[in-house]
Formats: sequence, C-alpha cells, structure tokens
Amino acid sequence: MDIVYIRGLEVKTVIGIYDWEKAIKQKITIDIEMASDIKKAAASDEISDALDYKSVSKRLISFVEESEIQLIETLAEKISEIVLSEFDVSWLKLSLGKPGAVTGSRDVGVIIERGVKQS
Repeated sequence: MDIVYIRGLEVKTVIGIYDWEKAIKQKITIDIEMASDIKKAAASDEISDALDYKSVSKRLISFVEESEIQLIETLAEKISEIVLSEFDVSWLKLSLGKPGAVTGSRDVGVIIERGVKQS
C-alpha cells in the first residue's frame, strides 16, 4: 500500500460548542494519510494518474471554511466521508487538531482511520 499525505493544512472555520466560539473563526489543522497506488502515476509521470493532493486540499479547505460544526469529531467524520467518496482512496488516517482549545496545551484533537487498509 502506498500513502499520499498532507500535513499541517491550516484552515479557519466556525467550530465549537460555546456561544463565543460560534461567533468567531478558529484555526484547525489537518494531517491526512491516504492509501493510493502510485505505480501508474510513477510510470506515466502524469498528474491525471495520481491522487492529486492539491485537489484534495482545495476540496477540504472549501468544505471546512464553509462549515459551522460544533464538535471536532463531527468534522473529522465529514472530512473522511468526502475523501473516501470523492477521491480514489480506499483508506485514510486523519488527524484533526484545534490548536489553543485547551489552555496550556499546544493542540487537542482526534485521530481516526476509515476505510479498508490493504497491505
């Protein structure tokens, strides 16, 4: 199994359970690993044969910026659903962080794996 990844993607969005959070945009960070067979792209050297991480990034940025979700868990599930249904990805591992959400911590968040991981 080959992995295409995006690390440290930062997006501002409305997220949170408190009234003050619903009135501002906060930064979230996305790290994602996606199963993708890179052999065809490596042989052709054509982006059309690859999992285009720029397209994935743009789609996630667009979705996250427009969303107004309360829980980071919900956002993680929705992101994984988008990637698995719209891109040629059978498995993903997603880390979604909310920097500064807890005083004294650098980051809090969730890590999920979805789909079928092939060896």
